Amino acid sequence: MPMSHARIPVVFLHGIGGSARSWAPQLESFARAGFHPVPLDLPGFGQRTPVATIEFEEFAADIEATIARLGLDHPVLVGHSFGGMLAQTMLRRNPNGYRALVLVGTSPAFGNPAGEFQRQFVADRLRPLERGSDMPGLAAEAIPEMMGPNPDPAGRALAVEVMASVPESTYRASVRCLTGFDERANLASIAVPVLCLVGTDDRNAPPLAMERMAARIPGARYVCMADVGHVPNLEAPQAFDATVLDFLSEAL
Repeated sequence: MPMSHARIPVVFLHGIGGSARSWAPQLESFARAGFHPVPLDLPGFGQRTPVATIEFEEFAADIEATIARLGLDHPVLVGHSFGGMLAQTMLRRNPNGYRALVLVGTSPAFGNPAGEFQRQFVADRLRPLERGSDMPGLAAEAIPEMMGPNPDPAGRALAVEVMASVPESTYRASVRCLTGFDERANLASIAVPVLCLVGTDDRNAPPLAMERMAARIPGARYVCMADVGHVPNLEAPQAFDATVLDFLSEAL
């Protein structure tokens, strides 16, 4: 175990269709590398009480309180999709509170909530539920569309299982929460090491958009994983872990 990494906490923040369980494949490899992996359930997800409404500032305050309660000293933040947006919010709120930032398949802004793309995005995400489907039905439809051509079968099954268990009220609240997100103004102020990681087949966070995002963060590293979609940590867990651990080894 590399002693230089011993006890450095890595806080994992999942996306709208996830929970702490979404990071299960990462726990052993990060611990073996000498880190202290801490996957968290965001409010309303996993073992948490479902929510009907919530905003990014509330999400951030909740995670900050958990980090303080657990005594995690300047953790690394690894945020996927919605969790990556939350990580950016946390960096703005506490610029000196974290050692490094890994942004996975995410964006610095949702854009104009009245825009056609944005309205269509929200409508697409909620349409199955509006038509009478439930979260298991939505998960069975959405996860294959999110992933690349040849995802790890166990990772795909876990993604479907986890998304199916997300409370419908929490899912709806989180999708609507997206419409107010915009952290573009803070990108140039981020002063910790940053990795922007995306898959070539990610249609939710297109590679070009993440490459442009990385270019606006001082010193950020950009990595695009081949033949991977929107959930790289589950589609190609070994390659994902190797990429992130390589970054952290250099950055820390």
